[in-house]
This record gives sequence, structure tokens and C-alpha cells, in this order.
Amino acid sequence: MDYNQEQKQDRKTLLWAALAVLGLLNLVLVYFIYHEKQENRVKDDIITAKTEEVLFTKTKLDSISAELDTKIAEIQQLGGSVSSLIELKKQLEKDKEELKNVNNFSAANFNKKIKSYENVLSQKDTEIANLREELGIVTNKNQELSQQVTGLESEKQQLNDSVNNYSAQNRELADKVTLASALRTEELLIHAVSAKGKERDGDKFRAKRIDKLRVSFKLGENAVAKQNEKDIYLRILDPDGAVLSDMATGSGAFSFNGKEMIYSSKQTVNFTNSRQSVDIFYGRGGIPMKDGKYAVEVYSEGFKIGQGDFTVK
Repeated sequence: MDYNQEQKQDRKTLLWAALAVLGLLNLVLVYFIYHEKQENRVKDDIITAKTEEVLFTKTKLDSISAELDTKIAEIQQLGGSVSSLIELKKQLEKDKEELKNVNNFSAANFNKKIKSYENVLSQKDTEIANLREELGIVTNKNQELSQQVTGLESEKQQLNDSVNNYSAQNRELADKVTLASALRTEELLIHAVSAKGKERDGDKFRAKRIDKLRVSFKLGENAVAKQNEKDIYLRILDPDGAVLSDMATGSGAFSFNGKEMIYSSKQTVNFTNSRQSVDIFYGRGGIPMKDGKYAVEVYSEGFKIGQGDFTVK
């Protein structure tokens, strides 16, 4: 019994010893994990701070680069030399490339470079002021000649304006005369002529009773219009807006407002300013007319001089 109790006691002691060692190892492991986290946090803080410094430096260099471009353009415009600034701009671009290597970044070195760039820009402000002053002296010498030239140009412009005004007035008067000379139709009527020669007038016709159409009207009096031969064009548009035409029976094309338009029929009359009657015929050539509303338009000498409509059912 004593021997067995001693064995049990030894085993118990070994078990506690093993537990103590495991506990100690866990404490050591926890310590190392905590220490590693602290080191990583410090590293992250360093990286963050360095990144902010790099971004700030890049922003500053971009600003200096833009100001350099402005100075180069201004000095060129004033006739000064910009070779040194162009070389400086090349160096600045190299410095911006170096910023991409964050590991080798030194804020102190870049601060020195930035200060050097700013000093050059300040010196160039003085140079630009001197160039402006010199240019101002030259400008003053040319000012009197410029004023004389301006005076002559003003007189020339006044003459041109007068000529243009007279030309515009003449064009306006010519346009008014042309407009006033336009013919106008009166008492426009549409007649359906059957194959047997029987006519019906009005605004509604049966398709089977239409062999040809006769459009009659009178030319209104117009003392301004020239009394000569006038070409009068008739356009008949079907319900879909298509022009009824047959080149074999006298249809063709004419110009209106700079565009070519198809006409259904044409009649040449000798205008006598006497409210003369005009008849224009259009034969459908055996082609049946579809049901619907048709439009009739009359043109002459670049103007639309009359219109009407009828229905086929």
C-alpha cells in the first residue's frame, strides 16, 4: 500500500509539473504575440506617416510644376529666355519619379529641393516684372502710331458701314419689290373629269369617276408684276404626301427655295394683269386614285401662289 501511494503521488507531482510548464509556455506565447502586434502597429504607423509625407511632397512638386509652366509661357510671351526654366522643369520631373521609390524617400532632402525651386520661382517674378517694364517703354513709343492707325481704321470702318447700310437697304427694297410682284390665285376650284368628258366640281369625288383633274383659277391683279410669260406649276399630293406625277404626260421638276421639287403639271401663260382665267389639267394615266384627302399647290416665279384640297372616296 505504501508503495502504490508513493507512485500515485509521483504521478500527481509530474502532472502538476507538466501543467505548470504548459502554462508557462502559453504565457511566453501570449507575450510574443502581443510584442509582434505592437511592432506591427509601430511599423504601420511609420508607413502611414511616410506615405503622408510622400503625398504632401508630391502635391507640392505638382504645384511648383504648374507654376513653372505658367512662368515659362509668360516669359516666352514677353520675349525672354526660358532655357534655364526648361532644364529646371526636367529636373523636377526626375524628382517626381524618385517619389515612386518610397523606401528611399527622405523628407529632408526633398524639402531642400522644394525650397530651391521656390527660390528660382521668386527670382523669375522679378525677371518678369523687368520684362514687362521694358515692354511698356517700347509700347509707349508705338502708342502714337497705333492711335493714328486706329483713327484711320475708324474712318475706313465708317465708310464701310455706310456702304453696307446702302447695300442692305437696296437688298431690302429689292426683296420687297420681288415679294410685291408675286402672283396670287383667286377662286381656285378643282374639277373631276370623267372618261366621257363630264365634269364635277367641289371637294369630294368618287375615284371611278376621275379620269383627269382640272384645276381652274384666276390670276389676281398685280401692278408690280411684269406682264410677260409665266410658268405656273401644279402639284397634287396624295393622302400619303407623295406627288402625283407622270413624266410621260408632262410632269417634271422645278426649283423652289434652293430645292428641287416635282410638279404634276405645268402651264405657261402670258400674264396681262386682267384677272385672266387659267386651267391646268392633270391626267391620272389610268392609275386609280386611292381614297383620302389630296392637297393642291400652285407655284410660280419662286412663290407658292395658291392652294386647295379635295377628297376621293
